[in-house]
Amino acid sequence: MLRIYFTSEDLARVRVAPGPDFLWEISNSVQTLQRRDGTRVFGQWRQWARPRLSDSGRLLSSLLPPHGYSPDFLTPTTGDRGSLQAAVDTLMSAPRRRLRADLAQLAASRHLPNWASPLAVGDTASLRRLGRAVHTYHLEALAPFWQHIHAHIDADRTLRLHSLRDGGTEGLLSGLGPQFRWRPPVLEVAYPIDHQLRLRGRGLTLQPSFFCWPTPITLADAELPPVLVYPIHHAPDWARPARGGGRAPDGTGPLGPLLGHTRAALLREARDGCTTVQAARLLEVTHPAVSQHIKVLRAAGLVTTVRNGGRSFHVATAQGRALLDTADAAEGIGLR
Repeated sequence: MLRIYFTSEDLARVRVAPGPDFLWEISNSVQTLQRRDGTRVFGQWRQWARPRLSDSGRLLSSLLPPHGYSPDFLTPTTGDRGSLQAAVDTLMSAPRRRLRADLAQLAASRHLPNWASPLAVGDTASLRRLGRAVHTYHLEALAPFWQHIHAHIDADRTLRLHSLRDGGTEGLLSGLGPQFRWRPPVLEVAYPIDHQLRLRGRGLTLQPSFFCWPTPITLADAELPPVLVYPIHHAPDWARPARGGGRAPDGTGPLGPLLGHTRAALLREARDGCTTVQAARLLEVTHPAVSQHIKVLRAAGLVTTVRNGGRSFHVATAQGRALLDTADAAEGIGLR
């Protein structure tokens, strides 16, 4: 059990991360790739990814075992992490004392390869090798799904912000899911070991993660800036290729079925997130009609759906928002 202790100042400094964190997704996916559980969700991706990985996967897996401790320096909580290159640069600038302490702790529980010794003292060539491995692994295992990963994390973030708006910080914390229990001033979290995290006014960053599995994660060193990484909901067939694979017979592709006022209005409602019930009420259509329209929008990559507490929550993807922005701009031009 992980217990996170809040002060009143901490409750005012809880934030939801603005999007996926490259290094957390890489680290979590390397660990998930080595596990055998979670087949319903990750089995198809594992079958796809394993034969495609070069030495990068083996290099990273030697530092990221599927169970137990993993080094904090691989998932920094400070520095620029807005792009993969920026994240790698931040990783490669890890303080030597952090490298030395983390790798010593990892070596206490497993045998490390020979190149880990120069890495522990900040050897430039070893750090560059690690950086190349991170880049290559992302390209081989995650890049083909990154748009999907980003959309699902965006959807989860929108859901959390709705919880924050409706119930404040305590509503956000109490609505994180069955692995969490808010007992003011302590957030109890399902965790493989007993661990305590006292925030002491530093606040907490909530980081949704596509590949976090099966329980939430935090950094081992409680003195680092506090972050809680938690699993998001995704459909079990997320890695399955789209049926057919080719263009629609009429040549319009997946956007063809989107013509119509109801779907356009539904996409607009999904810009800020809406449930099936809310959409049906606002658009004055039946729940099954909303579900059918959402299915078409989702197949076109314009909407994604997350489920929370038995409710389906629909959020426009970046592509969906771009389409709406284009339509809004065109309408504005036409009014001049």
